[in-house]
Amino acid sequence: MLKKPSIQKAILKTLSKKGVSSLNSIRNDVEESMTSTPDASNKTGYAITRSIKNLLSDGLVEAFNTEHNQYIRLTKEGKHKLNNIALECESSLVSTSWDGYWRIILLDIPEERKSEREAIRYLLKKASFVCLKNSVWISMYPFEHLFTNIKNDLGLSIELIIIVTDKIDEETKKEFFKLCQKI
Repeated sequence: MLKKPSIQKAILKTLSKKGVSSLNSIRNDVEESMTSTPDASNKTGYAITRSIKNLLSDGLVEAFNTEHNQYIRLTKEGKHKLNNIALECESSLVSTSWDGYWRIILLDIPEERKSEREAIRYLLKKASFVCLKNSVWISMYPFEHLFTNIKNDLGLSIELIIIVTDKIDEETKKEFFKLCQKI
């Protein structure tokens, strides 16, 4: 029988392609993609049902009913999880597991370079940085090399400051985790 995480990944990937799908359609699609032998179908069917329940309880998918069917779609958290799965694959260039270091970026780009500032903010958000204050961004993930290259390419010697540290105060940690839950 297949492992639960691979079934959950298959369900999430199926939903990412379809947006909203009926429960039966999801079961059929995942079974087709994962079942190699006919007698494995019953075990896989149970595993799919169990995985869907776990995804629902984890808040990664949401269900809604109509008169004739139950439908499932990804939540914001589910989309985030799917993006993390894509980043964690073997071809990923950057680790998405925390190594104990905080990445803090101080961004102070003048108004006349607004388009660059907005582009960097967009990249910071995509790289899972969280804005603590107007110009202070923090992350647990090792994307500092990307921003070092951006800093050098755009000539942002003092407008973009990158700090990598293993220590931040408890209040900042709490605020960071609170902000991460809102994303």
